[in-house]
Amino acid sequence: MCIAKEQSGRRRAIGSALLAVGLLASAGLSFAVGPGPASAPAPTARAPAAAKAATPIKAVPLIDINSANRAQLKTLPGIGQTQADTIVAGRPYLSKADLASKNVIPTGVYLSLEHLIIARQKGKPTGKT
Repeated sequence: MCIAKEQSGRRRAIGSALLAVGLLASAGLSFAVGPGPASAPAPTARAPAAAKAATPIKAVPLIDINSANRAQLKTLPGIGQTQADTIVAGRPYLSKADLASKNVIPTGVYLSLEHLIIARQKGKPTGKT
């Protein structure tokens, strides 16, 4: 009977040791994943970023696809001479989305410049369409 108790005690000791090693290993891995206090940026390093964020954003004038000339249209990202000629030939547009829906330009190009254009209508108040 004494031998059985001895083996049971050894199993518990080994199990406890393995559990302790596992806990230490997992704790060590969690420390390795995140940056430690020594590598944390100093509070003064964040000040310039906050100052940059406070600078006002300049408003970019929108280009009217119904009245812009070819040179103005070519300043848009993804618009070359051929696309500018196609845009001019397809006028007037009821909305800026007509460029993509009528396959005047590829949808990807339209998505990259939709925030830069507008389609004003003659005789109607100006506004985004």
